[in-house]
Amino acid sequence: MTATPGCSPPPARPPAEQIRTGLTASAIATALCDNLYYLLGRFPAVATRNDCYMALAYTVRDRLLHRWLRTAETYFERASRTVCYLSAEFLLGPQLENNLVNLGILEATREALASLQLNLDELLEHEEEPGLGNGGLGRLAACYLDSLATLEIPSIGYGIRYEFGIFDQEIRDGWQVEVADKWLRLGNPWEIPRPEIAFEVKFGGRTEAGRRDGRYRVQWIPDRVVRGTPFDTPVLGYGVPTANLLRLWKAEALESFDFQAFNTGNYYGAVLDKVVSENITKVLYPNDESPQGKLLRLQQQYFFASCALQDMLRIHTQRGARVDQFDQKYAVQLNDTHPAIAIAELMRLLVDEHDLDWEPAWGITQRTFAYTNHTLLPEALEQWSIPLFGQVLPRHLEIIYELNHRFLDQVRRRYPGDTDRLRRLSLIDESGPRAVRMAHLACLGSHAVNGVAALHTELLKQGVLRDFHELAPGKFSNKTNGVTPRRFLLLSNPGLAGLLTRTLGPGWVRDLDELRRLEPHAEDPAFREEWRQIKHQNKVRLAALLQQRTGVEVDPATLFDIQVKRLHEYKRQHLNVLHIITLANRLRRHPTLAIPARTFIFGAKAAPGYYLAKLIIRLIHGVADVVNHDPRLRGRLRVVFLPDFNVKNAQKVYPAADVSEQISTAGKEASGTGNMKFALNGALTLGTLDGANIEIRERVGPENFFLCGLSAAEVRELSARGYRPLDHYEQNAELRETLDQIASGAFSPGDPRLFQPLVDNLLYHDAYFVLADFASYCAAQERVGAAYRDPEEWTRRSVRTVARMGYFSSDRSIREYCADIWHVNPEPIALTRIPEGV
Repeated sequence: MTATPGCSPPPARPPAEQIRTGLTASAIATALCDNLYYLLGRFPAVATRNDCYMALAYTVRDRLLHRWLRTAETYFERASRTVCYLSAEFLLGPQLENNLVNLGILEATREALASLQLNLDELLEHEEEPGLGNGGLGRLAACYLDSLATLEIPSIGYGIRYEFGIFDQEIRDGWQVEVADKWLRLGNPWEIPRPEIAFEVKFGGRTEAGRRDGRYRVQWIPDRVVRGTPFDTPVLGYGVPTANLLRLWKAEALESFDFQAFNTGNYYGAVLDKVVSENITKVLYPNDESPQGKLLRLQQQYFFASCALQDMLRIHTQRGARVDQFDQKYAVQLNDTHPAIAIAELMRLLVDEHDLDWEPAWGITQRTFAYTNHTLLPEALEQWSIPLFGQVLPRHLEIIYELNHRFLDQVRRRYPGDTDRLRRLSLIDESGPRAVRMAHLACLGSHAVNGVAALHTELLKQGVLRDFHELAPGKFSNKTNGVTPRRFLLLSNPGLAGLLTRTLGPGWVRDLDELRRLEPHAEDPAFREEWRQIKHQNKVRLAALLQQRTGVEVDPATLFDIQVKRLHEYKRQHLNVLHIITLANRLRRHPTLAIPARTFIFGAKAAPGYYLAKLIIRLIHGVADVVNHDPRLRGRLRVVFLPDFNVKNAQKVYPAADVSEQISTAGKEASGTGNMKFALNGALTLGTLDGANIEIRERVGPENFFLCGLSAAEVRELSARGYRPLDHYEQNAELRETLDQIASGAFSPGDPRLFQPLVDNLLYHDAYFVLADFASYCAAQERVGAAYRDPEEWTRRSVRTVARMGYFSSDRSIREYCADIWHVNPEPIALTRIPEGV
C-alpha cells in the first residue's frame, strides 16, 4: 500500500491525561500521532493506510478502556448481578465508526484527521469486518450487547474467537465460491489478549467412579486437554460511560512444541498437538456433513461453554463468594442450542469439581440458565449421536442419562401410563439412531424459555416444544427481537438520522418510542420532499457500491426492491426470481405496460454444502444476465446480486430500499431482524404473515404493508389435505411459462438442464409452498407498483412506517429480558479521572 501523508503532531500538545482520554480534535490528533510512533513504530512518510487505521483505532480504544476499567471496577466493588450471554456467533460489524458514534466524537475525529491530511471515510472503509457470525443469530447477539451497555446492565458476552469467520463470498460464472475470511491477517486493534486467564478443557477418555471423603464421586480422565485463552473486546454504550465485556475464547495446546519428538526427527509430531488443538477455534461453523465436521462442531460448542462457566466461577469466587450462590450472581442466557451443553457442564463443575450434592447443584443450574429458541424447523434443533457424544464428552453423557432418568420418573408420576409422552420428552431420541436432544436439554435445564416473535412463541408451544409447555407453561414467554437504532439508523443513515434529530431532538436515539412524534410530519409537503431527497441520496450511494462490486449500473430513480438475507429455501428467494421472470415476460408482451421501473437487488450467502441454495444463487445470476442484456427491458427492469453481504454492506443497503422483501413461508421464520432494519429506514414491507412480520404489520398498519401468501394455519391445513404443487403449474399459465423457461435452459444456455433439480423440486415437492403463494405474491407486487406511482402517498406511508417502529428497538427487548427473566437492574457508572501515576 502506498504511503499516506500527514500524521505530524499538532503544534500544541494537550496535557498528558487528555492525550489518552480527551475527546477534542486536538487531543485525538496528538494521540493518533503518538500511537503511530510508539505503538506501531512508523513515521508519517512511510505510514500505510493500515498504519493510520490502526493508530486511530488504538486512539479510540484508549478512550474505551478508560470507561471499561471504571465499569469493571464498579461491578467488582458492588458484586453486581451480571447477565452472561452465551452465543456461538457475535456478528459485530465494523467497530471504528460505531465506537466514534457512541463516544460522541465522530465529527471531532473527522476534524482531527483533516488536520493531519487524512480522510476518515477512507479509514472507515479500510476496516476489516470480523465475520464472527452467519446471520440473524449473531447480529441479534451484537444488537443485544449494544443495548445492554446503553442501558447500563452489567453483562458479559461469551463466544469463540474464530481465526476464520464466515467465508467471504465471491461469484464466479454465477456460482458462489467460498474464500477464507482472514479477518485477523492485519491484526485486531480492538481486542486485548488475557493469557493469564486460561482454563483447561477436557475431551474424550473415560470416567472412574468411587468414594472420596466418604461421598460418591466421579473422576473424568480425559485423553486430551486443550487450553482456552480469552480475548477481550470492550462494548461501549451510547452516550453513557458504561463499557461492558465481550470475551471470546481461543483454543491452544497445553504444550505447543514437543522437543522430544523434534529431537527424534518427528518434526510433524513436534507441533501436532498445537495444530489439532487450534483447529477447534479455526473456523466458524465447519461443514458438518462429514463425521469430522460434526466432531469439530461439538468440540467448539463444549469448548466455549466450559471456558465461560469456569471463568464465571473464577470471577464469582475471587472475593470469597460461595459456589452455592452462583445463581444469585449470574443470569446466563443460551442463544439457541449451540451453548446448551453448558447445562451439563455446570452440573459437572458443581458436583465433580466443587463437591456439591446433586439436588442442590441441579437447583442452581436451573435457576442460572434461560433458553432462547430461534427455530421452528425440526431439523435445525440440534441432536448429537450417542456414539459421538460419548466419545467426546463421556462424563456429560453420564450426567445427561442421570438427568433424563430423574426427569422421566417425574413425568411418569404426573402422566402414568403415557409412554408416548415419555418418548417425546426424553432427552434421548430413540426413534432412530440414538441421539441427545439439545433443545430438550435446554428446556429442562432452564427456568425460562422464550421465543423471539409472538407467532414463533405460539408455534413453539403448539409444535416442537408442546410437551415441555404442557409440563411447565409458566416457563414460556415471548421476547420479540429488536435491533439497535445506533448502528442501523444513526450510523447507517446519517441523512435520515439528522432529519429526525432536527425534528424530534436527540432523545430518539436512546428512546425509539420518540419516533411516534414524527407521524404528523407525514402531512408536511416540505418534510416529505426532504425525506425523498434523503432516500434518493441513499440509493445513489448503494448504486455506486453495486457498480464497484458487480459492474452493473442501476438507476437510483427506479424502485429499489431488495431481498438480502441468508439463502435458504424457506426464505424463498426463488419466489422473488419467479416473479421477476414473469414481470419480464409481461413487459416483452406489453411494452407500454404502466408500471414503475424497478431494480431488484439480492444479497445472500448459501451454506457451503447446501446445493439447492447455491443453485438459486446461480439462477439469480442467470436471470440477471438475460434481463440486463435485453434491449426491450432497458430502463424498465434491472437485476443485480451484491456479493459478500455483511454488516458493512448492510449499512448501505437498508437505507436505500423502497421495498423490503420478507416472503418466508408462514410458520418457518422465527422472527427476522432484517425486516425491522428495512422498516426503520423507511422501506415498505412486502411480506407474509410470518415471524415478526405480523407484529410489524400490526404496528405500522396494514395499509403500509403489502401482504401476500398463505398464513401458518393455511399452510398446515393445505399440507394436511395433501399439497400438490403441480396443480398450480397446470392452472396458472404465467407460472407454467416461467418454469418452462427455466427448465428449457433460457437462463443457462450452456447447460440447458442446469436448473432441472430446482424445477423438479418445486413441481414435485415444494416443501415451502412457493408455487402455492406465487399468484398471491404477484398480486401483491402489482399493488406495490401501483402505490409507487404516487410518490406523495408513498412518502406518507414511509414516514408513518418509521414513526411506528419504536417497539422494535433492541433496548425494549433487553428491558423485557431484564424484568421478566434475568431480574437484573441497571448499574450506572461514574466516570473518574485516571489515577495519578497510571
